[in-house]
Amino acid sequence: MFNHDVLNFRVEKFDLGAFNPNFGGIDGGKIDPSLGVGLRRVDSGEPIAIVSDSYEPVQYLDIVENLEEAISMSGIDLDGAEFQTNVIGHGEQLELTAKFNAEAATIDGKNDTVTPQFKFRTSHNRTWANNGMMGYFRSACYNTLVDGNKLAYVYGRHSKNFSVPSFASKIRAASDYISTGGINKMRGWYNTPVSRDQAIKLFSSTLAKRLDNVTKAQVPNKVMLSNLMKTFDEENRHLIGRGNYERYGERTEGTLWTAYQAATAWSTHVPKENTRVLREDKVRKMMDSTHWKELEEAA
Repeated sequence: MFNHDVLNFRVEKFDLGAFNPNFGGIDGGKIDPSLGVGLRRVDSGEPIAIVSDSYEPVQYLDIVENLEEAISMSGIDLDGAEFQTNVIGHGEQLELTAKFNAEAATIDGKNDTVTPQFKFRTSHNRTWANNGMMGYFRSACYNTLVDGNKLAYVYGRHSKNFSVPSFASKIRAASDYISTGGINKMRGWYNTPVSRDQAIKLFSSTLAKRLDNVTKAQVPNKVMLSNLMKTFDEENRHLIGRGNYERYGERTEGTLWTAYQAATAWSTHVPKENTRVLREDKVRKMMDSTHWKELEEAA
């Protein structure tokens, strides 16, 4: 499944007091041992973190083998599945992605396809705890689509000791939901009209809001709102299988699906992984907002 070769390294703790002060490219002076202990790769000696004395490193390969066992036990169709293993930096962070292509479905009955996708993140530098969940991937725009619910969600401290059978059951349940309720919900969005004014109201009250420094009131972030509406308009003009180009070329009406795509494009296409994680949570909050639910009820 995942690439074990790039995970075939171990990490160990070491004493900071005896360490060369050139840590992470910073020269000059000893590192204060009271900060804790160092964490380094055994194969290269490369330092990757400073952790507490009580921290016990868990090897990535041990975590991944448990995840693979859970995926296998879930019964999800693995035919044509794609697995990506992304070791970030020198091993400070790890991100795993699995796309289950055999369980893909179309939203419009033609070409607009979404695929169940599982993402998992962990780290040695304490930036990420073990966390993972199921979602969707839209091939038309490479957006990672989030659900209002956290599907097959697992979260915990840096440990390999989560329940494999329980997690396998969560993956199966999430896949079943995606193939029925989740896809049907998106098909409803696809056919739910949303005007530009409604989209502006939705984004202004959720993703594109900021706190005014003077009045301390919530006001629209005009730059962010402009970017979201630009994507909304682009999605409307190129909406697959929906009427003629001229109707959407006027940029007066879209759908809840295109509003959703504008939001997930904003959360997906960012350079930093931590930013993407935070933005995905904001999209979920948008989908739990009063404005979103009012639009969704019209489906």
